[in-house]
Amino acid sequence: MGIKQLIPKHFILIILGVTRTVLANDLIIDDRKSGSLKSNLGIEWRVVTDRVMGGISSGTLTLDRYRGRDCLRMQGDVSTENNGGFVQIALSLSDQDHFDASIFAGIVIEVAGNNEEYNLHLRTSDLEFPWQSYRASFKATRDWQTFRIPFADLVAYKTTQKFRPDKLIRIGLVGIGRDFMADLCLASILFYSEDN
Repeated sequence: MGIKQLIPKHFILIILGVTRTVLANDLIIDDRKSGSLKSNLGIEWRVVTDRVMGGISSGTLTLDRYRGRDCLRMQGDVSTENNGGFVQIALSLSDQDHFDASIFAGIVIEVAGNNEEYNLHLRTSDLEFPWQSYRASFKATRDWQTFRIPFADLVAYKTTQKFRPDKLIRIGLVGIGRDFMADLCLASILFYSEDN
């Protein structure tokens, strides 16, 4: 085999090596290519409201297209009556006990909305009660925005347990804590590594 035949094969291997590295640095949780409520992990998103604990908030989760992007759309009426106050779209990360995200540094979300503040909530298997979580807030404007949320910036809510990314069980995008109309679109969500 001559040198001219060897060079293209080596070039392809180098390209494949780079591709593997890039793919290993990020993990797409959902990029809305499924055409359904299923995430890239094969697990479906669902809507959860405070009605599970006696509240009166209402919400829907639909497939939509907003400003040129396919998205999941959470809409609802958040009410603090009856000790309530949240509407959430939630995704379990694994059919197993937990999902190990310890090789990642945080989460990137691409969202648009109605100029209201929303939360990202992460839950781990270390948490005992449904109201406990690790949180970060963001404002969803009418234009698409990308938020990079490091695990180190998450705030523990009603727990003294340290956040453990190797024990993740669920991600939620939440309208919470005040009376307002929620309208949030999610175009993509992924784990990112320190290298990116």
